Amino acid sequence: MFPTRSYLRTILTGGATMLAMTGAFAQKEIKLVSNEKAHKVDVLVDGKPFTSYFYPGEDVLKKPVLYPVVSPKGHLVTRGWPLDLRPGERVDHPHHVGIWFNYEDVNGYDYWNNSNTPPNAKAKYGTIRHTGIKTKKDGKRAELTVTADWVEDNGKGRKVLEEKTTYFFTATDKQRIIDRYTLLKATEDVHFGDVKDGMFAIRVARQLELPSTKAEVYTDANGVTTSVPKLDNTGVTGNYRSSEGIEGAKVWSTRGRWMNLTGKIDDETVSVAMIDHPKNVSYPTYWHARDYGLFALNPLGEKVFTNGKKELNFKLKKGESVLFRYRVVISSGGTTDAELNKLADEFAKK
Repeated sequence: MFPTRSYLRTILTGGATMLAMTGAFAQKEIKLVSNEKAHKVDVLVDGKPFTSYFYPGEDVLKKPVLYPVVSPKGHLVTRGWPLDLRPGERVDHPHHVGIWFNYEDVNGYDYWNNSNTPPNAKAKYGTIRHTGIKTKKDGKRAELTVTADWVEDNGKGRKVLEEKTTYFFTATDKQRIIDRYTLLKATEDVHFGDVKDGMFAIRVARQLELPSTKAEVYTDANGVTTSVPKLDNTGVTGNYRSSEGIEGAKVWSTRGRWMNLTGKIDDETVSVAMIDHPKNVSYPTYWHARDYGLFALNPLGEKVFTNGKKELNFKLKKGESVLFRYRVVISSGGTTDAELNKLADEFAKK
């Protein structure tokens, strides 16, 4: 018996659908390209930019970062300023650059707020100094291992932490994933003060901010205030949603295994999700996620997030280490709670 035309049509249509699905979910090859002159390692998907590990030196930035970060359709997910000012952007918090990892109080030194224009000349600032690229592997799960030193007194004082960070980059047509594993080893006794600003963060493009309804003023641990004005909300479409179902600006100070920020950049719906790991300190983490574009998690600051009901003050003795594990997922078309729970479950097994 020969197959009927309707049967063949069904098979062909189903095959096309399967091919489309395979293309959407197939892992892409990723290439890591070193550019020592520009002080960066470019992360390329099909030859196109995804992000760069950027370590320009202390005259430019007081820490290494991933910058910029690009969506699957080629839109800039991270804010440009202070490195690349774009029309309509906020120009607050010059230390918010790309994706970064640091903390506001390490033995009394502030590694979070430090920049070339720090808000308080009298405050004590620390610097995270890039010290090397240890491994660099291309592939469907590209790998980059780098090292850095956490140094007091704007990089002039003693080293208190040695950092070893491994990034894993994966990509499909619709999604980009960054897994970050950061090992901190204490070279002196270290006290992480229980403060607000930390620890793993991204500063997003203006379109992914939440529409601003009023001007805000924020104060750091040194008592320095930063004014964040209300701006024109045209094209500003961001909204947070936590793993606990909390939405909007109300997510600040809540806990959850993941947080998702969704908005539209031109014709692309983009979601940026950050995922915690069950083996991290204070899992599930507290979210230091603001409506003006700072999207951060802080596992070490309990006091401010609980109105003084809890206090952590995490410590390491000289020679001790702690490992932090985080995942960032950038999706075109958005992601559902079920998809993020699956991604979180997969990450928890790594």
